[in-house]
Amino acid sequence: MPNRTAVVTGGTKGIGATLSRRLARLGHHVVAVYRADKAAADLLSEELGDQVETVRLDVADPEAVAAFAERVLTAHGAPRVLVNNAGRNIDGPFLRMPDDDWRQVLDANLSGPFYLTKAFAPAMLGLEGDASVVNIGATTAIRPRLNGVNYCASKAGLLHLTKCLALELAPAVRVNCLIPGMIDTEEMRTRYRVADPTARAELLAEIPQGRIGSPEEMADALEFLVGDGARYITGQKLIVDGGQFMW
Repeated sequence: MPNRTAVVTGGTKGIGATLSRRLARLGHHVVAVYRADKAAADLLSEELGDQVETVRLDVADPEAVAAFAERVLTAHGAPRVLVNNAGRNIDGPFLRMPDDDWRQVLDANLSGPFYLTKAFAPAMLGLEGDASVVNIGATTAIRPRLNGVNYCASKAGLLHLTKCLALELAPAVRVNCLIPGMIDTEEMRTRYRVADPTARAELLAEIPQGRIGSPEEMADALEFLVGDGARYITGQKLIVDGGQFMW
């Protein structure tokens, strides 16, 4: 495969880092965006060398996003893959949620993908059917949870943003939403107390496949969505969850 450019927000740690590694393995030059964790960005740079460049960026800042996109387009041309993975999660009960907690989560999880896609889409349209946007969603976009009104609302909005963009950017750019279920990350292990045998057993009982998924399986799904095998797929959600949520 000739060298191609891929932009991955939140692309230096957790699932995002795994997605960056996979795209690099597929021959892309990856521009991996991070917000604060420079140590994780440095580790990824050390691992992948010149296959990746890491850039610090607040995806919720439209002016910073526009300047970032201009630099990428000047240096590399239109990206063939844009992965909107960056996100924030600030839990709290609705009646006591500070306005700033609402804004921060919506700005990162919903406005960020809007800004990034808007900045890159005009150039991506020129690739004439060889470009793909993948938004990383969440199962809470469909089934809500307590103390997550901001996060759930942002991810529900991202699902519909995906569909609207798929309509408006077709046929040149495909836009899909990739949704992780219980994927083995540090956050998931902490939130669901998987180190506790009882909590882990209760969690696994909800998953028909009987196990927690791996970040590599998310990368497998991403590889499919951005590849030729998915060239007739747009505006869809792909849930990688072992059958836990059959929606």
